[in-house]
Amino acid sequence: MSTNTARNRISYIIFILLVTFAGYYINNSYYLQVLTFIGINTLLALGLNMLMGYAGQISLGHAAFYGIGAYGTAILTVHYHLPPWLALPGAIVAAMLVAYIVGIPTLKLSGYYLGMGTLGFGMIVNIIFREWSSVTGGASGFIGIPPLELGSISFSSTKNYFYLVWGFVLISIIICRRIIDSRVGRALRSIHDGEKASAAVGVNTSRLKLQVFVLSAGFSALAGFLYAHLVLFISPGTFNFIASIRMVTMVVIGGMASIWGALLGASLLTLLPEWLHAFSEFEMVVYGLILMTVMIFLPRGLTRGILDIVERAGKKHDQ
Repeated sequence: MSTNTARNRISYIIFILLVTFAGYYINNSYYLQVLTFIGINTLLALGLNMLMGYAGQISLGHAAFYGIGAYGTAILTVHYHLPPWLALPGAIVAAMLVAYIVGIPTLKLSGYYLGMGTLGFGMIVNIIFREWSSVTGGASGFIGIPPLELGSISFSSTKNYFYLVWGFVLISIIICRRIIDSRVGRALRSIHDGEKASAAVGVNTSRLKLQVFVLSAGFSALAGFLYAHLVLFISPGTFNFIASIRMVTMVVIGGMASIWGALLGASLLTLLPEWLHAFSEFEMVVYGLILMTVMIFLPRGLTRGILDIVERAGKKHDQ
């Protein structure tokens, strides 16, 4: 067994123990719900981190896929009376199909142009959510979404839903880790470091960028599915431009190209509104200041920044 594999297994065991401990000892419904939202946001950050952190492709409209996952399951379960667990693959496939269609022309762009292209896409999808009222409920929102059940297990319980969400997070982390440690992961990192150089040595950069774009959309749709069946009500405001910026902020703060950084960034950005109720009207300003501070003082994110501080302290201690 390689050192990297052993390290990953240890981190998975620690993760499982922490989730089990939190679920067992925390009985306050509010705290469990906040932790559940952290799990949902971690799925969003994981998907976007694969695209931004490893492939180096920015997206400012990823909340659209989050919304497609949520509205997809809502439409299938309410309008077509499909069981939620059968609606799950439908919602994910819908988001991935849209990502494939949009990604073919959009991913030919780069830098600021790619950011503007994805921003425009996200705004178009949000307008559809808002204006197609006969299907989506419009600005008033979509009601009547059924809670999740699995046999005799009801996920209307806060604790059950907590375990469900974090189970999906663990599976998603393992999938991302396996991709990153494979040839595909090395190819993605080469695209991030230099797309032209990567193409020159035989990497099919166009195909890989499209594949990771579709994959990240799938993670966002899964998060949308879990969000919809948790709150049982969705509205266009949840999937707007600010939501996309929040996702980008999670990735940057936690540390791009860091799986556990996605978890850290999601945790901080989920807890931040709970701490800063007085500044809710200045949400974009707060996110902007946080991004500026992190990019100036910790350009590699909190995870890498903390590790660097620990490493420097260890070297000084050895001296």
